[in-house]
Amino acid sequence: MESDTRTPAEADRAHEADETRYEAVSSRDARFDGVFFFAVVTTGIYCRPSCPAVTPKRENVRFFPTAAAAQGHGFRACRRCRPDAVPGSAEWNVRADVVGRAVRLIGDGVVDREGVPGLAARLGYSTRQVQRQLTAELGAGPVALARAQRAHTARVLLQTTGLPVTDIAFAAGFASVRQFNDTIRQIYARTPSALRAESGTRAGSGRAAFAAGIPLRLAHRGPYAAGPVFDLLAREAVAGAEEMTGEPGTRTYRRTLRLPYGTGIVAVDEARPRRGGWLEARLHLTDLRDLTTAVQRLRRLFDLDADPYAVDERLAADPRLAPLVAARPGMRSPGAADPDEYAVRALVGRDVAGELTEAYGKRLDVPCGPLTHLFPEPATLAAHPDPVLAGLAAALADGRLRLDAGADREEAVRVLRTLPGLDARTVTLIRMRALGEPDVDPDDGTGGDRGATEPWRPWRSYAHQHLLAAGVSGAAT
Repeated sequence: MESDTRTPAEADRAHEADETRYEAVSSRDARFDGVFFFAVVTTGIYCRPSCPAVTPKRENVRFFPTAAAAQGHGFRACRRCRPDAVPGSAEWNVRADVVGRAVRLIGDGVVDREGVPGLAARLGYSTRQVQRQLTAELGAGPVALARAQRAHTARVLLQTTGLPVTDIAFAAGFASVRQFNDTIRQIYARTPSALRAESGTRAGSGRAAFAAGIPLRLAHRGPYAAGPVFDLLAREAVAGAEEMTGEPGTRTYRRTLRLPYGTGIVAVDEARPRRGGWLEARLHLTDLRDLTTAVQRLRRLFDLDADPYAVDERLAADPRLAPLVAARPGMRSPGAADPDEYAVRALVGRDVAGELTEAYGKRLDVPCGPLTHLFPEPATLAAHPDPVLAGLAAALADGRLRLDAGADREEAVRVLRTLPGLDARTVTLIRMRALGEPDVDPDDGTGGDRGATEPWRPWRSYAHQHLLAAGVSGAAT
């Protein structure tokens, strides 16, 4: 057991950490939702820290780093606080090590599509090493983490669509209906039909439910400055693949998605400021197996797993940024729904990106208003007459440059800097958006005073968004 191998100092630190977690549970502190989970041994249930139920006695509480770890120890998800639906821990998006990369890849559905060997191959480690590192840090291996994700996807489909249960089982990634039923009973202590009945959703015809799309609440923690995010997406929107409609405060962003099994169209509504909540969205997919992947890519695009409390506290300590943070609490650093697509767009700009979409993009089988195309794949652009664009596209197409959820960020930056014609500004934007790096110097490559940004570490990408939203001269766009 762990207690047999830890030194007294390590045991003391672990005890102090648990006491701090218990204080968060006692105060129902939503800032820790997704950071850890607690389980109650007398009830067999696990919860998020902000669960409104009566706080259990300390001696009956156990703490886990992930929902999968709690499930692996036999605990069931709380019906009241739905701990499986919390935002993901910001740590896994920030970290660039193998565990952080693995978590992002599992979220993108790699284990469901390629198995643990596929995950390990993408990371450049053996399956045994990946299993050992994930279990040591997260209390669960890749199979358990993927299983927890499948269960959450299934619950969303059961409670928001009228799809037949059999369709939901396979859409969520389960290998069989029996496996699906057993998992739902174990995690939620009820049958799939009972879960659906609780939500008031009725099973309908598969075709009708599929056509209606999937309504989603994309959860985030803390305040969310939606205005600057939607402003940025509106400025960047590429004709044929994206559109922004409505007035500020009530806008809807729509775009096409290229996904592993098919295509999709998503609509996301702008949220008014609040201290916690979600963005309303609706997904139309040609293949429901893409649901989990689509949701994770939207979460990266809108930076929904960030920790705004940590970011705001750090940046507000600098007198130069304090008024900007006060004006826009919960500022996010948007990522990209398709990192390869964003890299090309960062190079060529919005207008040329629209021309590329029209000339080289794949036309949707069923266009939806102005959304008619998918942005062209790198392989299609590798023969483009512009040598700089062709060089970037070829590197993406042949795998020399990887920008996906599990990319090695340092290696990706090294390759970017070897590609002819890519200036420092373009590399900076790709790092910030396609790779989702939280600490990219906004003055990198712009000739600014790089030392002046040191107080903003490790959130310089967020500082850049504050400067951009405030219209500060020199902020890269």
